[in-house]
Amino acid sequence: MSHIHTDNQPVTQITVVEAEPGKQAEALALMTDRARFMSRQPGCISINIHRSLDGRRIVNYVQWQNRDLLQKAHRAPDFRKEWDRFDRLTDDIDPHLYEVAHVMEASSR
Repeated sequence: MSHIHTDNQPVTQITVVEAEPGKQAEALALMTDRARFMSRQPGCISINIHRSLDGRRIVNYVQWQNRDLLQKAHRAPDFRKEWDRFDRLTDDIDPHLYEVAHVMEASSR
């Protein structure tokens, strides 16, 4: 389960993927398969994959215990084995690390 808070926070990586036209479902299937592998790696807290309703983008929201463990998981040969196939399904892959700046809960009226 994702943990979103400002104190003692894990490292968060948000990756926006722009799929080739008509390739979102195939790219999503490959990302989901890779997420299964990553979810078993040391330090993984959560992986959340979202798809856009326009059929073009996928957003991957990942939380890891720390940056070193996340980088180690990204370098694993099993994670990278489908890299070429993924590149053929996408126009752009834009990963960045983030920290939570503010959290607001819904207020009762």
